[in-house]
Amino acid sequence: MVKHIVLFKLKDEAPADEKLAAMNNFKKAIEALPAKISVIRKIEVGLNVNPAETWSIALYSEFDTLDDVKFYAAHPDHVAAGKLIAGVKESRACVDYEV
Repeated sequence: MVKHIVLFKLKDEAPADEKLAAMNNFKKAIEALPAKISVIRKIEVGLNVNPAETWSIALYSEFDTLDDVKFYAAHPDHVAAGKLIAGVKESRACVDYEV
């Protein structure tokens, strides 16, 4: 199994209401993906409630193989979900590891 963990940092200068709307829309879109992308074994999105921390969004997901992660990453519905935070995203960090 491959665990896929992604953290997103949003732009400090982006208006708070715009960031919150983008975060909520992103969460909803990502969590709807298992119904559209069969290779997803588990997925969840956490919105950081601690303003003292740097990262705003954490995405955790599980796949059978790294090829499944690649399929998911290129899937049009996943790409569309990513565009929901593109305007407020500053950076992204990702780790994929096997267990």
